[in-house]
Amino acid sequence: MFLDLFYGLRDEGVPISMKEWMMFMDALKQGLHGASLLRFYHLGRACLVKSEVYFDAYDRVFAKVFEGIEGELDIEDEVLEWLRDPKNFEGLTDEQRAMLEHLTHDELMKRFLETLAEQDERHDGGGRWVGTGGRSPYGHGGEHPTGIRVGGPAKSRSAMKVAEERRFSNYRTDLSMDLRQTKVALRRLRHLTRVGPEDELDLDETIDETCRNAGDIELVFRPEKRNNVRLLLLMDVGGTMDPYFEPMSRLLTALHEERGLREFQAYYFHNTIYEHVFKTGQMSHDDVVPTGDLLRRLNSRWKLLIVGDGAMHPAELMEPFGNIDPRRVSETPSIYWLQKFAEHFNRSVWVNPDSPKIWNHTMTTRVIRRLFPMYHLSVDGIEDAVTALVGARAPLH
Repeated sequence: MFLDLFYGLRDEGVPISMKEWMMFMDALKQGLHGASLLRFYHLGRACLVKSEVYFDAYDRVFAKVFEGIEGELDIEDEVLEWLRDPKNFEGLTDEQRAMLEHLTHDELMKRFLETLAEQDERHDGGGRWVGTGGRSPYGHGGEHPTGIRVGGPAKSRSAMKVAEERRFSNYRTDLSMDLRQTKVALRRLRHLTRVGPEDELDLDETIDETCRNAGDIELVFRPEKRNNVRLLLLMDVGGTMDPYFEPMSRLLTALHEERGLREFQAYYFHNTIYEHVFKTGQMSHDDVVPTGDLLRRLNSRWKLLIVGDGAMHPAELMEPFGNIDPRRVSETPSIYWLQKFAEHFNRSVWVNPDSPKIWNHTMTTRVIRRLFPMYHLSVDGIEDAVTALVGARAPLH
Protein backbone atom coordinates (compact mmCIF):
# COMPACT_ATOMS: atom_id res chain seq x y z
CA MET A 1 0.00 0.00 0.00
CA PHE A 2 2.86 2.37 0.79
CA LEU A 3 5.41 1.22 -1.79
CA ASP A 4 5.87 4.80 -3.05
CA LEU A 5 7.18 5.66 0.40
CA PHE A 6 9.51 2.65 0.46
CA TYR A 7 11.03 3.23 -2.97
CA GLY A 8 11.06 7.00 -2.51
CA LEU A 9 13.21 6.62 0.61
CA ARG A 10 15.58 4.29 -1.22
CA ASP A 11 15.85 6.76 -4.11
CA GLU A 12 16.81 9.48 -1.60
CA GLY A 13 19.62 7.32 -0.25
CA VAL A 14 17.95 6.31 3.03
CA PRO A 15 19.35 2.87 4.01
CA ILE A 16 16.08 0.98 4.51
CA SER A 17 15.86 -2.83 4.44
CA MET A 18 12.97 -5.28 4.51
CA LYS A 19 13.51 -5.74 8.25
CA GLU A 20 12.65 -2.09 8.99
CA TRP A 21 9.80 -2.17 6.48
CA MET A 22 8.20 -5.29 8.03
CA MET A 23 8.52 -3.73 11.48
CA PHE A 24 6.68 -0.67 10.14
CA MET A 25 3.93 -2.85 8.62
CA ASP A 26 3.54 -4.73 11.92
CA ALA A 27 3.23 -1.44 13.83
CA LEU A 28 0.50 -0.32 11.42
CA LYS A 29 -1.40 -3.60 11.93
CA GLN A 30 -1.33 -2.95 15.68
CA GLY A 31 -2.84 0.49 15.10
CA LEU A 32 0.08 2.37 16.65
CA HIS A 33 -0.37 5.18 14.12
CA GLY A 34 -3.81 6.07 15.53
CA ALA A 35 -6.09 8.27 13.41
CA SER A 36 -3.65 11.12 12.93
CA LEU A 37 -1.44 11.67 9.90
CA LEU A 38 1.09 13.31 12.24
CA ARG A 39 1.30 10.16 14.38
CA PHE A 40 1.67 8.11 11.19
CA TYR A 41 4.56 10.39 10.17
CA HIS A 42 6.38 9.91 13.49
CA LEU A 43 5.76 6.16 13.52
CA GLY A 44 7.23 5.83 10.02
CA ARG A 45 10.27 7.89 10.91
CA ALA A 46 10.88 5.87 14.10
CA CYS A 47 10.69 2.55 12.21
CA LEU A 48 12.34 3.40 8.91
CA VAL A 49 15.06 5.97 9.65
CA LYS A 50 18.15 4.77 11.47
CA SER A 51 19.91 8.10 11.86
CA GLU A 52 18.89 11.76 12.19
CA VAL A 53 21.15 12.41 9.18
CA TYR A 54 18.29 11.11 7.00
CA PHE A 55 15.45 13.04 8.68
CA ASP A 56 15.34 15.71 5.98
CA ALA A 57 15.29 13.06 3.22
CA TYR A 58 12.41 11.30 5.00
CA ASP A 59 10.50 14.59 5.26
CA ARG A 60 10.92 15.30 1.55
CA VAL A 61 9.67 11.86 0.53
CA PHE A 62 6.80 11.90 3.03
CA ALA A 63 5.64 15.32 1.84
CA LYS A 64 5.77 14.14 -1.77
CA VAL A 65 3.88 10.89 -1.15
CA PHE A 66 1.27 12.20 1.30
CA GLU A 67 1.10 15.84 0.14
CA GLY A 68 2.23 17.33 3.44
CA ILE A 69 1.06 17.08 7.03
CA GLU A 70 -2.06 18.73 8.38
CA GLY A 71 -1.64 21.24 11.16
CA GLU A 72 -2.75 21.70 14.73
CA LEU A 73 -5.64 24.10 14.09
CA ASP A 74 -7.81 21.01 13.52
CA ILE A 75 -8.74 21.89 9.96
CA GLU A 76 -11.19 19.10 9.09
CA ASP A 77 -10.69 16.98 5.97
CA GLU A 78 -14.07 18.18 4.71
CA VAL A 79 -12.89 21.81 4.73
CA LEU A 80 -9.66 20.90 2.95
CA GLU A 81 -11.68 19.02 0.34
CA TRP A 82 -13.76 22.15 -0.28
CA LEU A 83 -10.55 24.02 -1.06
CA ARG A 84 -9.33 21.67 -3.78
CA ASP A 85 -9.57 22.72 -7.44
CA PRO A 86 -9.65 26.47 -6.74
CA LYS A 87 -11.88 28.78 -8.74
CA ASN A 88 -10.09 30.85 -11.36
CA PHE A 89 -9.55 34.32 -9.86
CA GLU A 90 -9.78 37.26 -12.24
CA GLY A 91 -8.47 39.82 -9.75
CA LEU A 92 -9.97 42.90 -8.12
CA THR A 93 -10.30 46.46 -9.28
CA ASP A 94 -8.71 49.29 -7.28
CA GLU A 95 -12.17 50.27 -6.04
CA GLN A 96 -12.88 46.74 -4.83
CA ARG A 97 -9.51 46.56 -3.06
CA ALA A 98 -10.20 49.85 -1.28
CA MET A 99 -13.44 48.42 0.10
CA LEU A 100 -11.80 45.38 1.72
CA GLU A 101 -11.69 45.46 5.49
CA HIS A 102 -8.28 45.44 7.21
CA LEU A 103 -8.33 43.09 10.19
CA THR A 104 -6.00 42.87 13.17
CA HIS A 105 -4.39 39.52 14.02
CA ASP A 106 -6.86 38.87 16.84
CA GLU A 107 -9.88 39.79 14.71
CA LEU A 108 -8.67 37.61 11.86
CA MET A 109 -8.18 34.49 13.99
CA LYS A 110 -11.43 35.00 15.94
CA ARG A 111 -13.53 35.42 12.81
CA PHE A 112 -11.77 32.53 11.09
CA LEU A 113 -12.62 30.08 13.88
CA GLU A 114 -16.19 31.39 14.02
CA THR A 115 -16.53 30.98 10.24
CA LEU A 116 -15.20 27.41 10.39
CA ALA A 117 -17.86 26.55 12.97
CA GLU A 118 -20.69 28.04 10.87
CA GLN A 119 -19.74 26.93 7.36
CA ASP A 120 -21.44 23.79 5.99
CA GLU A 121 -20.56 23.71 2.28
CA ARG A 122 -17.98 24.72 -0.30
CA HIS A 123 -17.75 28.36 -1.43
CA ASP A 124 -15.78 29.91 -4.28
CA GLY A 125 -15.36 33.49 -5.39
CA GLY A 126 -17.06 34.98 -2.34
CA GLY A 127 -16.22 37.50 0.33
CA ARG A 128 -17.26 35.81 3.58
CA TRP A 129 -16.66 32.07 3.80
CA VAL A 130 -13.54 29.89 3.73
CA GLY A 131 -13.10 29.40 0.00
CA THR A 132 -11.07 29.98 -3.13
CA GLY A 133 -10.76 32.63 -5.80
CA GLY A 134 -12.49 35.48 -3.99
CA ARG A 135 -12.00 38.39 -1.63
CA SER A 136 -12.65 36.46 1.58
CA PRO A 137 -9.93 36.70 4.27
CA TYR A 138 -10.00 32.89 4.62
CA GLY A 139 -8.88 30.35 2.05
CA HIS A 140 -6.54 30.63 -0.93
CA GLY A 141 -6.32 31.62 -4.56
CA GLY A 142 -7.95 35.02 -4.02
CA GLU A 143 -6.92 38.39 -2.65
CA HIS A 144 -7.25 40.09 0.73
CA PRO A 145 -4.85 42.49 2.50
CA THR A 146 -5.14 40.72 5.88
CA GLY A 147 -5.96 37.09 5.19
CA ILE A 148 -5.16 33.62 6.49
CA ARG A 149 -4.13 31.05 3.86
CA VAL A 150 -5.81 27.65 4.21
CA GLY A 151 -5.20 24.54 2.13
CA GLY A 152 -3.38 26.03 -0.85
CA PRO A 153 0.05 27.12 -2.05
CA ALA A 154 1.61 30.54 -1.56
CA LYS A 155 1.32 32.77 -4.63
CA SER A 156 1.45 36.50 -3.89
CA ARG A 157 3.34 36.14 -0.54
CA SER A 158 0.75 38.38 1.12
CA ALA A 159 -0.93 36.12 3.72
CA MET A 160 -0.92 37.49 7.26
CA LYS A 161 -1.24 33.98 8.73
CA VAL A 162 -1.06 30.37 7.49
CA ALA A 163 -3.38 27.79 9.04
CA GLU A 164 -1.37 24.62 8.42
CA GLU A 165 1.50 23.62 10.66
CA ARG A 166 4.81 24.89 9.29
CA ARG A 167 6.99 21.79 8.87
CA PHE A 168 10.11 22.33 6.78
CA SER A 169 13.28 20.40 5.96
CA ASN A 170 16.87 21.06 6.96
CA TYR A 171 19.14 22.27 4.21
CA ARG A 172 21.55 19.48 3.33
CA THR A 173 25.18 19.49 4.43
CA ASP A 174 26.37 16.51 2.38
CA LEU A 175 26.26 17.87 -1.18
CA SER A 176 29.37 17.02 -3.17
CA MET A 177 28.51 18.30 -6.68
CA ASP A 178 28.65 21.89 -7.97
CA LEU A 179 30.42 23.06 -4.82
CA ARG A 180 33.72 24.22 -6.27
CA GLN A 181 32.64 27.74 -7.23
CA THR A 182 30.82 28.24 -3.93
CA LYS A 183 33.89 27.14 -1.99
CA VAL A 184 36.10 29.47 -4.00
CA ALA A 185 33.73 32.35 -3.28
CA LEU A 186 33.96 31.61 0.46
CA ARG A 187 37.77 31.51 0.58
CA ARG A 188 37.89 35.18 1.49
CA LEU A 189 36.60 34.11 4.89
CA ARG A 190 40.09 32.82 5.57
CA HIS A 191 41.19 36.08 7.15
CA LEU A 192 44.46 35.24 8.90
CA THR A 193 45.59 37.26 11.90
CA ARG A 194 48.16 36.66 14.62
CA VAL A 195 46.31 35.94 17.85
CA GLY A 196 47.04 33.90 20.95
CA PRO A 197 50.30 32.98 22.72
CA GLU A 198 53.65 33.94 21.20
CA ASP A 199 54.96 30.45 20.50
CA GLU A 200 56.11 30.69 16.85
CA LEU A 201 59.71 31.67 16.09
CA ASP A 202 59.91 34.89 14.06
CA LEU A 203 63.07 34.15 12.07
CA ASP A 204 63.41 37.59 10.42
CA GLU A 205 63.02 39.49 13.68
CA THR A 206 65.36 37.03 15.43
CA ILE A 207 68.09 37.78 12.83
CA ASP A 208 67.52 41.55 13.14
CA GLU A 209 67.66 41.50 16.93
CA THR A 210 70.75 39.27 16.91
CA CYS A 211 72.51 41.74 14.58
CA ARG A 212 71.54 44.63 16.85
CA ASN A 213 73.05 42.72 19.80
CA ALA A 214 76.40 42.35 18.02
CA GLY A 215 75.94 38.63 17.40
CA ASP A 216 74.40 37.64 20.72
CA ILE A 217 71.42 35.50 19.78
CA GLU A 218 68.09 37.11 20.67
CA LEU A 219 65.14 34.83 19.93
CA VAL A 220 61.91 36.61 18.98
CA PHE A 221 58.57 34.82 19.09
CA ARG A 222 55.18 35.79 17.71
CA PRO A 223 51.62 34.37 17.75
CA GLU A 224 50.80 31.82 15.09
CA LYS A 225 48.75 33.02 12.13
CA ARG A 226 45.20 31.75 12.51
CA ASN A 227 41.87 32.46 10.93
CA ASN A 228 40.03 34.58 13.46
CA VAL A 229 36.68 34.66 11.63
CA ARG A 230 33.65 33.56 13.63
CA LEU A 231 30.53 33.29 11.47
CA LEU A 232 26.86 33.20 12.47
CA LEU A 233 24.53 32.01 9.68
CA LEU A 234 20.76 32.58 9.94
CA MET A 235 18.69 30.88 7.19
CA ASP A 236 15.10 31.39 6.06
CA VAL A 237 13.51 28.00 5.32
CA GLY A 238 10.24 26.82 3.79
CA GLY A 239 7.53 28.53 1.79
CA THR A 240 8.99 30.88 -0.80
CA MET A 241 12.49 29.54 -0.01
CA ASP A 242 11.61 26.02 -1.22
CA PRO A 243 12.68 26.75 -4.85
CA TYR A 244 16.14 27.61 -3.54
CA PHE A 245 16.69 24.38 -1.61
CA GLU A 246 19.64 23.26 -3.77
CA PRO A 247 21.67 26.51 -3.79
CA MET A 248 21.02 26.94 -0.06
CA SER A 249 22.21 23.37 0.56
CA ARG A 250 25.35 24.02 -1.49
CA LEU A 251 26.07 27.14 0.55
CA LEU A 252 25.55 25.35 3.87
CA THR A 253 27.63 22.38 2.75
CA ALA A 254 30.49 24.65 1.68
CA LEU A 255 30.41 26.52 5.01
CA HIS A 256 30.45 23.25 6.98
CA GLU A 257 33.49 22.17 4.97
CA GLU A 258 35.25 25.55 5.25
CA ARG A 259 38.01 24.55 7.66
CA GLY A 260 39.41 28.05 7.87
CA LEU A 261 36.57 29.32 10.06
CA ARG A 262 37.52 29.61 13.71
CA GLU A 263 33.90 29.12 14.79
CA PHE A 264 30.67 28.57 12.87
CA GLN A 265 27.05 28.41 14.06
CA ALA A 266 23.91 28.07 11.92
CA TYR A 267 20.22 28.50 12.80
CA TYR A 268 16.89 28.55 10.97
CA PHE A 269 13.93 30.93 10.87
CA HIS A 270 10.85 31.31 8.66
CA ASN A 271 10.30 34.60 6.77
CA THR A 272 11.85 36.77 9.48
CA ILE A 273 13.35 36.62 12.98
CA TYR A 274 11.39 36.87 16.21
CA GLU A 275 12.20 35.95 19.83
CA HIS A 276 13.50 32.52 18.81
CA VAL A 277 15.59 30.90 16.11
CA PHE A 278 15.84 27.14 15.61
CA LYS A 279 18.58 24.52 15.39
CA THR A 280 16.84 22.61 12.58
CA GLY A 281 14.44 23.34 9.76
CA GLN A 282 11.68 21.38 11.51
CA MET A 283 11.55 24.22 14.05
CA SER A 284 10.15 22.03 16.83
CA HIS A 285 9.98 22.99 20.49
CA ASP A 286 13.16 21.00 21.14
CA ASP A 287 15.04 23.13 18.59
CA VAL A 288 14.30 26.53 20.13
CA VAL A 289 17.17 28.95 20.79
CA PRO A 290 16.20 32.33 22.34
CA THR A 291 17.34 35.18 20.11
CA GLY A 292 18.34 37.24 23.12
CA ASP A 293 20.64 34.46 24.36
CA LEU A 294 22.26 34.31 20.93
CA LEU A 295 23.06 38.02 21.06
CA ARG A 296 24.44 37.69 24.59
CA ARG A 297 26.67 34.70 23.78
CA LEU A 298 28.19 36.01 20.55
CA ASN A 299 30.17 39.22 20.76
CA SER A 300 30.25 41.99 18.17
CA ARG A 301 33.33 40.53 16.41
CA TRP A 302 31.28 37.66 15.03
CA LYS A 303 30.30 38.05 11.37
CA LEU A 304 26.57 37.79 10.63
CA LEU A 305 25.26 36.26 7.38
CA ILE A 306 21.46 36.17 6.94
CA VAL A 307 19.94 34.39 3.93
CA GLY A 308 16.30 34.92 2.95
CA ASP A 309 14.06 36.50 0.32
CA GLY A 310 12.73 39.13 2.74
CA ALA A 311 9.30 39.01 1.05
CA MET A 312 6.34 38.74 3.44
CA HIS A 313 3.19 40.48 4.61
CA PRO A 314 4.20 43.86 6.15
CA ALA A 315 2.55 42.90 9.43
CA GLU A 316 5.04 40.05 9.86
CA LEU A 317 7.91 42.49 9.94
CA MET A 318 6.44 45.64 11.45
CA GLU A 319 3.62 44.73 13.85
CA PRO A 320 3.35 42.97 17.24
CA PHE A 321 2.05 39.38 17.04
CA GLY A 322 3.06 39.39 13.39
CA ASN A 323 4.39 35.82 13.06
CA ILE A 324 2.67 34.09 10.12
CA ASP A 325 2.33 30.98 12.29
CA PRO A 326 -0.49 31.73 14.79
CA ARG A 327 1.05 29.19 17.20
CA ARG A 328 4.22 31.26 17.61
CA VAL A 329 3.02 34.84 17.98
CA SER A 330 5.10 37.26 20.03
CA GLU A 331 4.42 40.79 21.22
CA THR A 332 7.75 42.16 20.01
CA PRO A 333 7.74 42.96 16.26
CA SER A 334 10.40 41.36 14.10
CA ILE A 335 11.86 44.70 13.00
CA TYR A 336 13.04 45.18 16.60
CA TRP A 337 15.14 42.01 16.47
CA LEU A 338 16.55 42.79 13.02
CA GLN A 339 17.64 46.20 14.29
CA LYS A 340 19.24 44.51 17.30
CA PHE A 341 21.25 42.22 15.00
CA ALA A 342 22.30 45.12 12.77
CA GLU A 343 23.47 47.15 15.79
CA HIS A 344 25.12 44.30 17.69
CA PHE A 345 27.48 42.92 15.04
CA ASN A 346 30.24 45.04 13.56
CA ARG A 347 29.81 43.37 10.17
CA SER A 348 26.61 41.85 8.83
CA VAL A 349 25.10 41.15 5.39
CA TRP A 350 21.84 39.80 3.96
CA VAL A 351 21.94 37.41 0.98
CA ASN A 352 18.76 37.25 -1.12
CA PRO A 353 18.03 34.35 -3.53
CA ASP A 354 15.42 36.36 -5.48
CA SER A 355 16.51 38.29 -8.55
CA PRO A 356 17.80 41.79 -7.64
CA LYS A 357 15.37 43.15 -10.25
CA ILE A 358 12.41 42.49 -7.94
CA TRP A 359 13.91 43.52 -4.60
CA ASN A 360 12.30 46.96 -4.73
CA HIS A 361 8.88 45.50 -5.57
CA THR A 362 8.30 44.35 -1.96
CA MET A 363 8.00 46.79 0.93
CA THR A 364 9.54 44.42 3.49
CA THR A 365 12.58 43.78 1.31
CA ARG A 366 13.11 47.54 0.97
CA VAL A 367 12.98 47.92 4.77
CA ILE A 368 15.49 45.11 5.28
CA ARG A 369 17.86 46.68 2.74
CA ARG A 370 17.99 49.79 4.89
CA LEU A 371 19.31 47.66 7.78
CA PHE A 372 21.71 45.29 6.00
CA PRO A 373 23.81 45.38 2.83
CA MET A 374 22.00 42.98 0.48
CA TYR A 375 23.65 40.65 -2.04
CA HIS A 376 22.37 38.05 -4.46
CA LEU A 377 22.63 34.30 -3.77
CA SER A 378 25.05 33.65 -6.61
CA VAL A 379 28.79 33.03 -6.83
CA ASP A 380 29.52 36.71 -7.50
CA GLY A 381 27.05 37.81 -4.83
CA ILE A 382 28.58 35.52 -2.21
CA GLU A 383 32.06 36.81 -3.07
CA ASP A 384 30.87 40.39 -2.58
CA ALA A 385 29.09 39.50 0.67
CA VAL A 386 32.16 37.75 2.08
CA THR A 387 34.35 40.71 1.10
CA ALA A 388 31.99 42.99 3.02
CA LEU A 389 32.19 40.72 6.08
CA VAL A 390 35.97 40.53 6.30
CA GLY A 391 36.94 43.82 4.59
CA ALA A 392 35.71 47.35 4.90
CA ARG A 393 32.04 47.70 5.73
CA ALA A 394 30.17 47.79 2.45
CA PRO A 395 27.70 50.60 1.76
CA LEU A 396 24.01 49.77 1.69
CA HIS A 397 22.78 49.23 -1.85
